[in-house]
Amino acid sequence: MSKGREGPAAGGEGAAAVLLRYLREQNRPYSAQDVFGNLQREHGLGKAAVVKALEQLAQQGRIREKVYGKQKVYFADQEQLPAASDAELRGLDGEIAALSAQLQALQQGCRQMEAELRELSGSMTTPEMAREVEELRKDCAGYADKLERIKSATNHVTPEEKEKVCSEQRLYCKEWRKRKRMATELLDAILEGYPKSKKQFFEEVGIETDEDHNVTLPAAV
Repeated sequence: MSKGREGPAAGGEGAAAVLLRYLREQNRPYSAQDVFGNLQREHGLGKAAVVKALEQLAQQGRIREKVYGKQKVYFADQEQLPAASDAELRGLDGEIAALSAQLQALQQGCRQMEAELRELSGSMTTPEMAREVEELRKDCAGYADKLERIKSATNHVTPEEKEKVCSEQRLYCKEWRKRKRMATELLDAILEGYPKSKKQFFEEVGIETDEDHNVTLPAAV
């Protein structure tokens, strides 16, 4: 901002008074750039005036100055600030407690929202659900069509035909079991006087068992 546009506080003493009041009210460290940016619009202070006033206040011991590398920060001298009353301290303690409770509530809310976000991130999106529903509808339609064809077929097995097949199976299994028992008894009798093992006898004679062909006799029904 040019000198012609600076406000009444732009003069040396006026700027110093504005800056001293501001630093005491805020009671936190600021760089010259921060102070210039915060007060420029309201008080029309130029940056050069701000830098000069802050340096003068620091030299006079009215504010404190700290150097961090190439940057300087300024803050109110704590010893010059008015001591807070017991009532003010209790009020500040109450504000701290209220803000702490508010912070805990916000943190809890953040944790809940993070949990919901993780759950939603693992869920299907609306377009994905729509595609899944469409696929399930196609499957249902296919199964319904297949069921209808089965119901309308004319070559169903009648109960009589089913009973005939089951009866024949029982007869054949009974005969199978009977003949296997007879063959086993005969082979056991022969093996009693056979000098070699059962396996060698089967190999010499050429006997093949159900087990050799992974055949299992069905259970009796």
